Amino acid sequence: MTKPAIAYATKYDVIIIGAGHAGCEAALAAARLGVKTLMLTMSADTIAQMSCNPAIGGLAKGHLVKEIDALGGEMGKAADATGIQFRILNRSKGAAARGSRCQSDMYEYHKYMRRVVENQQNLTVHASTVEQLLFNGAKAVGVRAADGVEFYSKTIVITTGTFLNGLIHRGTERIEAGRVGEPPSKGITLSLAQQHLRMGRLKTGTPARLNSQTIDWEKTETQWGDQPLPKFSFWDSEILLRQVPCHVTYTNEKTHQVIQQNLHRSAMYSGAITGVGARYCPSIEDKIVKFADKDRHQIFLEPTGLESLKIYPNGLSTSLPADVQLAFLQTIPGLEEVEIIQPGYAIEYDFVLPNQLKPNLESKDVESLFMAGQINGTSGYEEASAQGIIAGINAALKVKQEAPFILKRNEAYIGVLIDDLISKGTNEPYRMFTSRSEYRLLLREDNADQRLSEKGYQVGLLAKEYYEHVQKKQKQIFQLTTDLKNLKITPTAAVNEELEAYGEAKLKTGIDALTLLKRPQLGINNIQGFQFMKEKINWTDYPRIIQEQVEIHTKYEGYIVRQQQELKPFDQLERIQLPEHLHYEHIPGLSREVIQKLQEYRPVNLGQASRISGITPAAISVLNIYLKNMKKHSEAKVS
Repeated sequence: MTKPAIAYATKYDVIIIGAGHAGCEAALAAARLGVKTLMLTMSADTIAQMSCNPAIGGLAKGHLVKEIDALGGEMGKAADATGIQFRILNRSKGAAARGSRCQSDMYEYHKYMRRVVENQQNLTVHASTVEQLLFNGAKAVGVRAADGVEFYSKTIVITTGTFLNGLIHRGTERIEAGRVGEPPSKGITLSLAQQHLRMGRLKTGTPARLNSQTIDWEKTETQWGDQPLPKFSFWDSEILLRQVPCHVTYTNEKTHQVIQQNLHRSAMYSGAITGVGARYCPSIEDKIVKFADKDRHQIFLEPTGLESLKIYPNGLSTSLPADVQLAFLQTIPGLEEVEIIQPGYAIEYDFVLPNQLKPNLESKDVESLFMAGQINGTSGYEEASAQGIIAGINAALKVKQEAPFILKRNEAYIGVLIDDLISKGTNEPYRMFTSRSEYRLLLREDNADQRLSEKGYQVGLLAKEYYEHVQKKQKQIFQLTTDLKNLKITPTAAVNEELEAYGEAKLKTGIDALTLLKRPQLGINNIQGFQFMKEKINWTDYPRIIQEQVEIHTKYEGYIVRQQQELKPFDQLERIQLPEHLHYEHIPGLSREVIQKLQEYRPVNLGQASRISGITPAAISVLNIYLKNMKKHSEAKVS
């Protein structure tokens, strides 16, 4: 029986549904922009809970964290404060391919983020389960909780993670849950369907949690973090916790044999799961079947916290029953006597097809309704947080009646993420990769603050002191670059002798130090070490981070110039806006397939239209000509 409605006295500007990684960034962004914000969560004890792996960052994901930080978000600071191992992945490769990652104390991460959220001005946290969304026609106006209380707001941001009709699978076992021990959310899906939003079903999974005291660590490889410790945040965060190693082990023929013999008991392979799983983060069952030629798979044994016995075996996600999980785990070196604290499982959940969203993450069909995180078809804490900060900013801007805040795909990985979702959609959990960005040489981790801090400051999210810090940094980069360019080196015998010692060709004519730095075998450290450079530049004036930036800029200069040239046609298409209610069926020269795609996706400009699968260059040309004729006709009528 439906409980009678009780209207909550306070009217809010923004309501955030969910307190996961997307919800936290959305709530903090909205509140910091000065609007009255309410975060609704089933329990404050699960704020920013790391439901899956206890880590932040990784390849491309590290870019997202640093971009969130550059805009004024919290994830980078939280990662630094609660990280127990820090590494730069792909360190041997170029700067554009590197990715920061930290192993997190998941309990300290939750406590840190809960403290920040609960102490944020303009933000109220309320423990309540949302049962229904409230609409006035095609506009979101509030929510109704399970206890009958109604909360009203000018905007709503849904960040429900895996909770929408969540269903846990473990062998033949089925449990309705959004997470282990937590009930699913059912009413929100129904509310969205009533607004004719198209929904889909996805699946993700997690491995068993292991008892560290039952692992023979001598049989595993030890993997320590980097020194010096690489921070995520560009600002005043500190790495506070004791650093610990992870360990590496491998599956083997016996492991694979146990899994093969029990595939029929896997929820994945029995047909019980209908949702589509992540292609790039497969279960161990998938690995055994799809990569049958591999005789072993790498497993990272990751601590979940400094005071916790739980170990996360990264690489062993599964939907097999608990007895089979224990059986295959005990075939792995170091895990022969292992005990399971919590078995792994797969979980299915509903999501909204993301091509129904605008670039600001507002629904195209339901005004004032924003969505961020796994509800949009993504996987990962970092992808969720990136959407959360954008949705939170834009919900606040809508309340203030200000223009939307949109990052283009040539400006940020966050822009790539959102543009991919709304332009291409997804039928599987979307994961960010560096290969998804055609402008990755420009969008490096190391320059996220230089790319985005001004935008964060202008929108009102980034503190003035942080923005001024970046301005000072850019001036120092410019000054050191100028110093090197102005320093002329003549081809003396002493100079050539030093160059030969580094395996470099002799100079035949004079050269400036900046041009010398472009040589592949020479880095900024080598340049400083040359005797002929001593006392020419006061290197103590330039911190290490400034020197590294000058080296990267110099090495990448030719590629960057070329990529900036390639951006010109992109920018031209992005500037040509498509009217929201354009009747594509009336435009001569467009095929039926193109018309159907344009009507379904409703792109906001020609650039976005060009990235929709099935939209040909010829169709873009037809649209461009049609829009130009529309403009001429409109101007003629005015005159």
